[in-house]
Amino acid sequence: MLTITNTSENGSHILALEGEVDASNSVMIDEAIQKLIGDGSKSIVVDGQKLEYISSAGLGVFMSYLEDFEEKNVDFKIFGLPEGVLEVFKILGLHQLMNIYPTKEAAFNS
Repeated sequence: MLTITNTSENGSHILALEGEVDASNSVMIDEAIQKLIGDGSKSIVVDGQKLEYISSAGLGVFMSYLEDFEEKNVDFKIFGLPEGVLEVFKILGLHQLMNIYPTKEAAFNS
């Protein structure tokens, strides 16, 4: 089960993810990001503090937007990933393609 909460802070849209991301619900993240980009958001921050698991389908959603973020000048950041989830990003080398921070403060101060 996945819950996504969308809030705004300091001009950024924060997508807080809670639960598990798998093939059956990764479309929820896709739709949330697509809507923000469509609305012209220039700063999207993912709060992963309560993310318990992410499958390759979930990672694929983030990867599929990397080019869009660059083309549309969207500042995309992720923070607060639990160690096990962060390890998945690292194993696949995604930490080199995305801005991932340990805390919300670090993400906003970067």
